[in-house]
Amino acid sequence: TRTFLLTEIMNSTSLTAQHGDIVAMTILRKHNEIVRRNLNTHTGTEVKHTGDGIMAAFLTSSKAIRSALQMQIELAEFREKNPDIPLHVRIGINAGEPVTEGNDFFGAAVQLTKRICDFAQPEQVLISDVVKGLCMGKMFTMDELAPQEFKGFPQPVKTFMVRG
Repeated sequence: TRTFLLTEIMNSTSLTAQHGDIVAMTILRKHNEIVRRNLNTHTGTEVKHTGDGIMAAFLTSSKAIRSALQMQIELAEFREKNPDIPLHVRIGINAGEPVTEGNDFFGAAVQLTKRICDFAQPEQVLISDVVKGLCMGKMFTMDELAPQEFKGFPQPVKTFMVRG
């Protein structure tokens, strides 16, 4: 069982069109720096770079959530100091038993992580019901969202926004 965290820079394609390659690369580098630092701090493993985000795996859900929350704090600090650089990131977290090939992960657990990330709004950390259950007693503050129907999943999925 692994917990998967997926980040995505919001509007990455239009950022390049609006602000040019140099600003887009500045945004990507800063995202990578903040995400990788927090993965290291919270014992997460980078699985792959997706072009506009990073997929990571954790052995515990609580460390994935702590990492994501710290990422969002540091991203907010960066935006405050650099108001002209629109670095907005959404994060989705899910857990399950993946299919592995080489150093990569596949299967429903990973696919649902992507769907949850896609549903998240800028600056949000969204988690699945599975992750919420695994973090019982960890004292995170969460808001339950309406169950969502995600492409490829036959039943609505409960998601939660983590606030701390």
